[in-house]
Amino acid sequence: MTRRPSLSSRLRWRRRLRSFAALALLAAMALAVWLSLPAPVATLPLVEVIDGDSLRVRRDGAALTVRLAGLDAVEYRQDCAHADGRRWPCGREARAALEKLAGRGPLHCALQARDRYGRTLATCRTRPFPEGHDLGAEMVRQGWAVAAGDAYPVEDGEARAKRRGIWQGAFIPPADWRAAHTRPGGADGKADD
Repeated sequence: MTRRPSLSSRLRWRRRLRSFAALALLAAMALAVWLSLPAPVATLPLVEVIDGDSLRVRRDGAALTVRLAGLDAVEYRQDCAHADGRRWPCGREARAALEKLAGRGPLHCALQARDRYGRTLATCRTRPFPEGHDLGAEMVRQGWAVAAGDAYPVEDGEARAKRRGIWQGAFIPPADWRAAHTRPGGADGKADD
């Protein structure tokens, strides 16, 4: 014969279950708030612009290579074609455009994760938010980079529609160009750019 739990015992378990559910809900809400907070912004002196989406800054006395998040710029050694077929050094022009946008610095960057090459992914501005320019958004808007993922879709569409930068003619998407120009025998698999 099995014994059923008493009414008071069942009520205690229900209260414990409700308390646990309330705590789990509070923990989930706290996690959601924590994840939605913007990344802390660091003010970093600019050392140099490497190419259209990478630059070197100084952090805690050491050089830090930053890759702008949300875009993929043409590579420094990459050429594009004008509508009439003439080749032009679009990769060099992309680097010059980022140099002009970044100026002499400092940059205000929200540092994120590292990519597979050890570069720090970041969103950088010329001045603290809401002032200044988001370097990634401007590079895409000016047509020197393509939007990556779901970042900068409006800027990408505007550059395409107005045939700015690389959109004025034909170009190989940067990821495809890198795949075709990898270093032979390179252990790291990085593009030769």
